[in-house]
Amino acid sequence: MSHKNLENLQRLIEVVEKLRAPDGCPWDKEQTHETLRENFIQETYEAVDAIESGNCEDLKEELGDVLLQVVLHSQIASEESRFDIEDVAKTIADKIIRRHPHVFAETKVKGTEEVLVNWERIKSEEKPERTSALSGVVKSQPALMSATQISKKAIKVGFEWPNVESLWECLESEIQEFKQAVEEEDKEKMEDELGDILFSLVNVARWHGVDAELALLRANKKFTKRFQLMEEIATKDLTEYTQAELEDLWQNAKKALQQ
Repeated sequence: MSHKNLENLQRLIEVVEKLRAPDGCPWDKEQTHETLRENFIQETYEAVDAIESGNCEDLKEELGDVLLQVVLHSQIASEESRFDIEDVAKTIADKIIRRHPHVFAETKVKGTEEVLVNWERIKSEEKPERTSALSGVVKSQPALMSATQISKKAIKVGFEWPNVESLWECLESEIQEFKQAVEEEDKEKMEDELGDILFSLVNVARWHGVDAELALLRANKKFTKRFQLMEEIATKDLTEYTQAELEDLWQNAKKALQQ
């Protein structure tokens, strides 16, 4: 596949440089790594939405927004004489080559499992300061994603449920402990036990190859669509409906979206 001369990538870099220049955009000139954090997260999730939708035009646009964030951060760092976009590209290219010796060197692998084993070995060699099996968990990511990452790291050293039945038993036990905390009206204990339920659910998802974060995102979208359709087909304000009427309205919206 030809990459031409990457003229549009260079054009984007120059556009961002202009935005940050003394005669550029006031808003862009004020931005820092810290002020752009939320933007980066938002753009990434919008790209995930585009992937879910299957719309290539949307994905192209959202990937462009993510790329803009990368170029912006690189430009800010360049102005501080720390690194630039070329350094970013070199760093990731070097890392990919280093962690794929079966592609770029003479290492032989039989399949994906061996690729992942080599990846983790090389990664640990690169970061000897990470002495705990749980080192490297991203602190700023959503809690469900952190829980998944923590559990995946733990099982790599053998800390895993012996079978799926024992995992289900653990989840049921956590639910009972939460119910007990509710009966005791102990708010702090309720929070602890609910956290244990969620962590157990993340492991149920992991065991079955489901991404808990994406599953919850899909559930949020599904609920939003159904609820908004309820609002559309309602003949009066939702607050004026009885509980039974709201349930009927919900079921009607659910059926309409399944058609």
